[in-house]
Amino acid sequence: MNTTAQTILKGKGWTARKVDNAYIVSVADKSSIVNALTDFVTSQQIRAGQITGIGAVNEATLRFFNPDTKKYVDKTFNEQMEVSNLSGNISEVEGKPMLHLHATLGKSDYTALAGHLQDAHVRGAGEFFIYPLNSRVVKVKNENVGLNFYDFEQ
Repeated sequence: MNTTAQTILKGKGWTARKVDNAYIVSVADKSSIVNALTDFVTSQQIRAGQITGIGAVNEATLRFFNPDTKKYVDKTFNEQMEVSNLSGNISEVEGKPMLHLHATLGKSDYTALAGHLQDAHVRGAGEFFIYPLNSRVVKVKNENVGLNFYDFEQ
């Protein structure tokens, strides 16, 4: 067991601790998950990596991509829900960090919602693990499809 004191990191809507090559991040109650995690990766200069998480939210906007129109359709849900799974990645788009997140949200009737997570507000706990890569990963918009794709030549 590591008995040395561990530094606690703090930012806008989050606290964190680094453990080995990963970070454990707690997003504060009533905070935006996307804003808090974006602030975290920016402050730690993480340019690529993986995110997983669980928790509870009382508002979430999910998106669904329509390939025919090349646009997202958003739907907001305003109710208490369990985040049974959040997974995603960290990359760069136009020089800025981008989180690409998907979530499965459990409702009180035990049904689930799932989709691309535009944003959600924690109501209870927001517990995340971030696994940075020692690399830079860039995404560029493919106009034919309407989505950002990895560009490994950058």
